[in-house]
Amino acid sequence: MVGRLPITALDRKLLRDLWEMRGQAVAIGAVMAAGVVMFVTYLSNFDSLQRTVDTYYERQRFADVFAMLKRAPLSLESDLRAIRGVSVVDTRVVADVTLDVPGLLEPATGRLISVPSRGRPLLNDVFLREGRWPEAGRPDEVLASEVFTEANRMAPGDSITAIINGRRRRLTIVGVALSPEYVFSIRPGEMIPDNRRFALLWMERRALASAFNMEGGFNDISLRVMAGVPVEEVIADVDRLLEPYGGLGAIPRRLQQSAWTLDNELVQLSTFGFIVPAIFLAVAAFVLNVALARALALQRPQLAALKALGYSNRELGWHYFKWALIIATLGSIAGVIVGTWLGAQMIELYNQYFRFPSLDYRLSPGVAATAVALGFVSAAIGAASAVSRAVRVPPAEAMRPESPARYRASIVETPRIQRSLGQGARMVIRNLERQPMRALASVVGIAFGGAILLVGFGFVDAMDVLIARQFNDGMRQDVTVTFVEPRSSSAIHGVAALPGVMSVEPMRAVPARLRAGARSRTLSLTGLEPDPDLNRVIDQEGRPRVLPPEGLVLSRMLGVVLGVGPGDVVHVEVLEGRRPVTPVRIAGIIDDIMGLQAYMDIDALGRLMREGRTVSGAYLQVDPAALEPLYARLKLTPAVAGVAIREAALTNFRDVMAQNMNLTIGINVVFAAIIAVGVVYNAARISLSERARELASLRVLGFTRGEISSILLGELAILTLLSLPCGTLIGYGLGQFIMTIFQNEVYRIPFIVTPATVAWGWLTIISAAALSALAVRRRLDRLDLVAVLKSRE
Repeated sequence: MVGRLPITALDRKLLRDLWEMRGQAVAIGAVMAAGVVMFVTYLSNFDSLQRTVDTYYERQRFADVFAMLKRAPLSLESDLRAIRGVSVVDTRVVADVTLDVPGLLEPATGRLISVPSRGRPLLNDVFLREGRWPEAGRPDEVLASEVFTEANRMAPGDSITAIINGRRRRLTIVGVALSPEYVFSIRPGEMIPDNRRFALLWMERRALASAFNMEGGFNDISLRVMAGVPVEEVIADVDRLLEPYGGLGAIPRRLQQSAWTLDNELVQLSTFGFIVPAIFLAVAAFVLNVALARALALQRPQLAALKALGYSNRELGWHYFKWALIIATLGSIAGVIVGTWLGAQMIELYNQYFRFPSLDYRLSPGVAATAVALGFVSAAIGAASAVSRAVRVPPAEAMRPESPARYRASIVETPRIQRSLGQGARMVIRNLERQPMRALASVVGIAFGGAILLVGFGFVDAMDVLIARQFNDGMRQDVTVTFVEPRSSSAIHGVAALPGVMSVEPMRAVPARLRAGARSRTLSLTGLEPDPDLNRVIDQEGRPRVLPPEGLVLSRMLGVVLGVGPGDVVHVEVLEGRRPVTPVRIAGIIDDIMGLQAYMDIDALGRLMREGRTVSGAYLQVDPAALEPLYARLKLTPAVAGVAIREAALTNFRDVMAQNMNLTIGINVVFAAIIAVGVVYNAARISLSERARELASLRVLGFTRGEISSILLGELAILTLLSLPCGTLIGYGLGQFIMTIFQNEVYRIPFIVTPATVAWGWLTIISAAALSALAVRRRLDRLDLVAVLKSRE
């Protein structure tokens, strides 16, 4: 029979002390739990996503290298397989077409991808969610991507119309599918998904090749590379083989659009999961240190008595250390439970944003154990110095009450101020002046609560700025039209003649690889008018940039990737047409918000390409009353490969991406508010504990409950007001630090704080102080004068 562990006298004292200080313990535990919740929520989502990605990529044989080209014969497959390090080669036919979707006024874009007539793809295998595989001999059967069918409420058996090689063709959806190549399904060249207007359609290879005159050929390849073989070497060999066939440049998996977006999200999620909880737990450690130090100061007589009874410094230190560890244990357990629930809610949003066959939430034991360990470390750091100082006091000295502050005439004793302040106000100011370090600690604690709150509210402003910069200041066109093939500038006149078109600006997009020493990046080089009015080049402040007559203008992040700046030279390897390779000077760097961009004056780009004025598409400003006939004409225009609509992009951003970010922002704001309330309440309760004897004495001397409340709560009010500007300054610096860390190749959002945000942050802190004041006032009303006034000596 196993006996119960003995409960010592110190343990009973510990439980009694915790119960007497339960309000403060709960406040500190809530602050600590907030940090643990953030850690568990973000890191468990990171772990669940990473595990799902790895499993999905391996099961569906996701490729290591991707390349597109104009057309190559199937006989080239043997040469590709002969490249050192290549284990699997899979060739396909891929084509983008315009779709006429039932119930959708605007034209949509479809990407047709060939699948084998027999068997499954060697790489990038398709996962069939429902329905069946297209049958050989039925050229109009397709599989459709799950996000597209869901967005348009379609199912196997439904039909859509596609403009294939200039002819309208009715396609029947026979199955719903997913692909590791399109976990993040997005139209080529865009940053925001549009599930209603972009479809992935898998068609039997012979049918698709026949429709685009690709019999005996291919225009897309995927490769699997053997372990240990440098991917860069394989890419160089692939580019050499594909160059005569119009190769557009091979890329590794990490730069494939879907994988690149997913990797950036995972990096941001893991960074957020460490940085933000660290800030929360640091605040919890600070609050715990202040609370424990001031609580131990009130227990000096007890500490002396325990030392006199023979307890060692180590025993007493461990006794008070357990006070912090119990709070950490309860806070960590609560944080893990709430974090698990929030993590499960967040994973549902990722299920909408990234599409897997199955994305299940799982809290790994490692994440939970690390979260609890971080809670203990935070508590240990917070308690260490306070406990160490307390137990080092000699017993004889601890027997005496703590030496009072050095009293002298304070600023409130001057006659002029004395006459203008009441007795209670003078007592409040006198106490603050004579305990400056204690007051400073309270101000800093409340300020950190306000700072974290400001950061949470500031993220809301940052989202508004992102929308304003991207969709109001930059993208001022109504419709963007892209052509199947580059066309002469005369095509702009045809576009201008379309129904409802009021203004047109040309655009040239050229696939290119930019090289700077050993660094390179394959992307689309965009040629625009020098001072465009519709699709403008803007920075994070919303200022438009005029393109110089010569040279490149790069995104700041692209400059970081290539390691270059203004005045440097990069080698531009054009991947279409005559494929010139030319050194080009960087004329400027722009601090933009989204993606990696490279711009040139459209005429300068034409000279680089050694071609006349050629366009890849156009930006249109359209009469809203003429949208319907315009869309109808565009659906019937074979030369048009895609149509992007600004309002649809804005709606999709708000519905999909902003929804995900808003959950993150909401979590931050809620837990920042918890910290603010916990810090303020803890400061108020400590002040009450320290001044209970003084306040009880005033009650005996005839002061009313309201008068003694005004003394204590007036001090809290002054500390709170002093903390507001301090919290704003700390919060702004903290927000800038966090946004700097979170900048990546997808988003670079500036940290913006509006006056309204500052006002909401201050209002929340003031409300937290008011709630704490009400709780303290209730305890004041129940103050036991006899018990408090008993002599401690």
